[in-house]
Amino acid sequence: MTRFHTLSPLAVLLAAASFAPPAAAAPARGPTRDFTGSDLFGLEWASDPEISPDGKTIAYVRESNDVMTDKARPTIWLIDVATGHQRPLVAGSGSYFSPRWSPDGTRLAYVASEGGSPQLYVRWMGTGESARITGLPNSPNSLAWSPDGRRIAYSMLVPDDAPKLGSAPPRPDGAKWADPLQMIDKVTYRFDGAGYLKPGYRQIFWVPADGGAPTQLTFGSTNAGGPVSWTPDGRSILFSADLSPNWQREPLQSEVYKIGIDGGAPVALTDRYGPDNSPAVSPDGRSIAWVGFDDKHLGYQNSRLSVMNIDGSNKRVLTGSLDRSVGSPVWAGDSRSIYVRVEDQGVDKVERVGLDGSIREIASGMGFGELDRPYAGGDFSVSKNGVVALTSGDPLTPNQVAVATGSGVRRLTQLSSSLLESKVLGHVQKLPVTSEYDKRPIDAWMVTPPDFDPAKKYPLILEIHGGPFSAYGPQFSTDDQLYAAHGYVVIYSNPRGSTSYGEQFANLIDKAYPGHDYDDLMSVVDAAIGTGHVDQNNLFVTGGSGGGVLTAWIVGKTDRFRAAAAQKPVIDWASWGLTADIASFSSPYWFAKRPWEDPMGYWQRSPLSLVGNVKTPTILVVGSEDYRTTVPEAEQFYEALQLRGIPTMLIEVPGASHETLADRPSQSAAKASAILSWFDRYRTDKGPTPVASAAGASPTAAR
Repeated sequence: MTRFHTLSPLAVLLAAASFAPPAAAAPARGPTRDFTGSDLFGLEWASDPEISPDGKTIAYVRESNDVMTDKARPTIWLIDVATGHQRPLVAGSGSYFSPRWSPDGTRLAYVASEGGSPQLYVRWMGTGESARITGLPNSPNSLAWSPDGRRIAYSMLVPDDAPKLGSAPPRPDGAKWADPLQMIDKVTYRFDGAGYLKPGYRQIFWVPADGGAPTQLTFGSTNAGGPVSWTPDGRSILFSADLSPNWQREPLQSEVYKIGIDGGAPVALTDRYGPDNSPAVSPDGRSIAWVGFDDKHLGYQNSRLSVMNIDGSNKRVLTGSLDRSVGSPVWAGDSRSIYVRVEDQGVDKVERVGLDGSIREIASGMGFGELDRPYAGGDFSVSKNGVVALTSGDPLTPNQVAVATGSGVRRLTQLSSSLLESKVLGHVQKLPVTSEYDKRPIDAWMVTPPDFDPAKKYPLILEIHGGPFSAYGPQFSTDDQLYAAHGYVVIYSNPRGSTSYGEQFANLIDKAYPGHDYDDLMSVVDAAIGTGHVDQNNLFVTGGSGGGVLTAWIVGKTDRFRAAAAQKPVIDWASWGLTADIASFSSPYWFAKRPWEDPMGYWQRSPLSLVGNVKTPTILVVGSEDYRTTVPEAEQFYEALQLRGIPTMLIEVPGASHETLADRPSQSAAKASAILSWFDRYRTDKGPTPVASAAGASPTAAR
């Protein structure tokens, strides 16, 4: 669904609930080898690695959690590729991000926020001097240098007049009146992370690279988005947008457009029904690469790489035989191949696609910057001579910067190493699983506690990914490490519907979610029990977003779990489909009809329809500013459980949206602690159970 005070508000809420936390949750009296919530403030990680045109230097965004402000602070650092030596480039009191090299590598553009609206800056690398290039009312996005280095293109929200209806009476001078009425007339009028949207539309601009007045290229009551790409002569810009009159009701529709820098109307170069995104012009100026698909209104469709001539003729798909999605196309310097990001079996890779459709893997093991859960993903860039900079991660290491050449992948950073080397982390290993429903293999991973003893059995937490069209992989996860440090075995998996296994596997839940993904998850639990390391009498379940949906669905289908925590769930698909920020997406992609056309179809797939079966103590967790799976969704399930007398609590994370539920370190740590405290309340053991004392019961008897 698709990617947080010194005393946390969650901690106050838990104290008010009047239940004693376990001993492990007490304030630490000294250094500990366990990974704790306080350690979230010591983490650093990398994102957005941008390699210089000559392949010798990488500029990247280095993020660290600030204990005084309780948030991540991005800065920009430089790495010498040959030596691995790094130094800060811009690391003041503000936030610094989006580094982009000029074509000749002598300058670096970036965006900085130092107390006001984010602005575009350029740094002259030879002198070390930086200059602010813009004075904009809103943040610039999708920066792109012109080939001659004279201009920088970007996109930005341009304010517009709010709709008006009637008027208030004249206000006397000096009078303090209430705020004026807020008029709304858009299909999408609020968006997760942005809140209620300001009136306006995103437009394309360019500005002289040494400063000056910006030139606006696109106009009108539609959004023109990035990323953007210049033609080699520097006279035109390509971008992706839906400029049709019905753009508000076509969430996936877009075309590739070309527009001259001197003005004029955009010219559409694509014309199919479906998304056409991320246009990139080849260095020789002859071809355009882009990604998209012919929209068939399925829950999931692979995004494919295509190329066409610069005038839009001779369109052809290059990855039609690859049953995986591709993204982020970047041309090789010789214009004979295109680098793309490919997600495959829970792991993101950089692959190079030839114009003849040949595909070669360049680098694997990419890392994603969402630390709380082990999602697949990653960033990369390519130099003119084919050196690839990428984010690299693994189960015990947050995102690092790495470089890929013909000799393999080499990591250049060791962020968080001083912290994590002093900790004993949970071990992550692959867990073989076969679905009991149709015998399909299901990828799964098991995290064992740091002090794991194979002669004992441990309580288990099933942690479910969101999406539902997304994927987990062998990545670092603060939630899973906190759960494991608390003495739980944690399992996570990619049930049917997950991406990175092909269209057919993902669409096994098309118009049928939740469905047999439930069976896959139960098979994952059974496989974990089958290892002999899990106490089947102490099973627990949690998940966020799509995983929150499945958590609420699971407790309505079985009482084998002793307690549950449904994070940011959808509870009633009909109410969600008319209140979410992506309401226009729910039908026809996840449902064939609108809620009023098929009320029973929506009801039968809603966890609320099963609430009368629930016996499992279940808490609901949601951000107070979540506009994706809104607060009323969690409230419905909470109130229903209260009315039925089922133990429950509602936990709202103040100020958090759907995507930022774990962004503030104090709230992320407190959320994990709250879930663990809830699970601990319903454990029947005092700790890991010796194997001999837990034998006898059938692994599936509690379903």
